[in-house]
Amino acid sequence: MTLREWGLLALLSLLWGGSFFFVGVAVREIPPLTLVALRVGLAAALLWACALLIGVSPPRSMRAVAALAILGFGNSALPFALIAWGQTHLPSGLASILNAATPLFTVLAAHVLTEEEKLSRLKLLGTLAGMAGVAWLIGPDLLLGGGTMRGWAELAVLAAALCYALSAIYARRMRSLGLKPIDVAAGQATSATLFLAPLALVIDKPWTLPMPSGPAVASVVAIAAFSTALAFIVYFRILAGAGATNVLLVTLLVPVTSVLLGASLLDERLLTRQFLGFALIAIGLAFMDGRLPRALIGGRHNPNPASGDSSRLPIGQKSR
Repeated sequence: MTLREWGLLALLSLLWGGSFFFVGVAVREIPPLTLVALRVGLAAALLWACALLIGVSPPRSMRAVAALAILGFGNSALPFALIAWGQTHLPSGLASILNAATPLFTVLAAHVLTEEEKLSRLKLLGTLAGMAGVAWLIGPDLLLGGGTMRGWAELAVLAAALCYALSAIYARRMRSLGLKPIDVAAGQATSATLFLAPLALVIDKPWTLPMPSGPAVASVVAIAAFSTALAFIVYFRILAGAGATNVLLVTLLVPVTSVLLGASLLDERLLTRQFLGFALIAIGLAFMDGRLPRALIGGRHNPNPASGDSSRLPIGQKSR
């Protein structure tokens, strides 16, 4: 990865880590369904404005529209709503740590649903370590809490991570439909709005709610403009330049950003076992990614990386 791509990765971790912080602020005054409907609705408007500025027209084929509707439900509407509801009972930092299980579910789902991405030995080891971290995080709340709302909230955030994983596999067909990245981002935000807006109107009756405070309104605007619209653009830029393996590194960085924001601005505190759970998830992701074991094995067998063996160079670094 180039220095610019590392900078974009850091920016994306700030944008997505900030989303948990902004939800944590807004959900104290705005019901979850109304919050996520506003999030995707504003993001869709911004993304289509950007698309029109660069000369991209909306997709017209029914196959593309149907695919975007499915993606909008699975990758935006449902997981956003689950996370927002979960954060009514959880600190934003803990929600982001649970969300870090997304690549674990992606690997398992790809093993079951695809022919070309089966579990390797390293991926299996990493998945087992990551799942142990998830169990360490939520086990005490489920076993000792007896089905408390906190336990259900943790399961809701994990269900959102599973939605993201399944949607990532489904999203592969977008390229075959001739859709550009901004088409996909704007289309899924639009379809998510169509799913969520009627539910928010019927269930929350937002016109009956008291006017939210300035910080809550600012959080809604920030999560739509920065953590959704801009984040999608940055994500697809990294994906195009550095590939899917490198962009997954953001999963390790997002909880760090979210925990720091929650601790410094929302006075949130996490338990020691929750940090240990994240450590297990991080180790699992590192093994799934392959960099850590390759670096350890490469360093043991080839202490001088300049010796000309390009097979042991880090990912993203080419031999000359």
